[in-house]
Amino acid sequence: MIPKEIIKKVRHIEIRTKGLVNDLFGGEYHSIFKGRGMTFSEVREYVSGDDIRMIDWNVTARNNTPYVKIFEEERELTVYLLVDVSQSGNFGTVNQFKSELAAEIAAVLGFSAIKNQDKVGLILFSDEVEKYIVPKKNKSHILRVIREVLFNKPRNSGTSIQAGIDFLLNVAKRKSVVFLISDFIDKNYWKSLKLANNKHDMIGIRISDPAEELIPNMGLIKIEDPETKKKVWVDISSKKDRVKHLSTIQKKWNDFQEECNRNQFDVIDVSTQRDYVEPLMEFFKKREKRL
Repeated sequence: MIPKEIIKKVRHIEIRTKGLVNDLFGGEYHSIFKGRGMTFSEVREYVSGDDIRMIDWNVTARNNTPYVKIFEEERELTVYLLVDVSQSGNFGTVNQFKSELAAEIAAVLGFSAIKNQDKVGLILFSDEVEKYIVPKKNKSHILRVIREVLFNKPRNSGTSIQAGIDFLLNVAKRKSVVFLISDFIDKNYWKSLKLANNKHDMIGIRISDPAEELIPNMGLIKIEDPETKKKVWVDISSKKDRVKHLSTIQKKWNDFQEECNRNQFDVIDVSTQRDYVEPLMEFFKKREKRL
């Protein structure tokens, strides 16, 4: 029996996100991702105006007349939501936890997919794969996906983006659209990410909270790493130290962005202090211009 508070939370996200899908995201999703996959259908004789790049040279040689390949648009895509459920997601100082924001974005993407008759699969990972839901395409399936993102209790607290991606590479045999939703507070995953990005249409969604960069003056405090559970005393009364911390964090994310650019890996930045609608819409518009 699912507790009432869980049903209420899932229902709230369903109402909010379905409205966004109907009003904002449905058309953008369709125009960007529909028709990206093409399957071979047949060959026919070349006619004036055909793209010469589509000529099938083997068939042309056998028949002594030019033939072109005909492709059909794949009517169904498979979308994977690859979601980081490590303990660093249970943090948020403004409107909501990072994990709650991740669930809401997953819901928007999931409802957009099923509105366009696409399948949606879910992979939850910490420092190992915690949950895998096979791709399907109905409303009850998406509601289950939201519930799992929100309320799945991971066995482990650490993060391994590589573990999540390696699992994806094993289960997703056909080219798919993959949204990797994480705070990307991890390392040693770029080799796997490059492989996945070559095979699939990979899109990162980096979730952050302002307190991860701008630490307030709170004097001497004890802090705990949510993933390692290590506790340390830190004196953050020094403005110099706070500025140094900010500089270190900014350099880390600048390096991350440079690596993304080098590998043509698109990343959408969202924060717990701002509505995610604008960065998602901006991404959709940029993608559409590139098509």
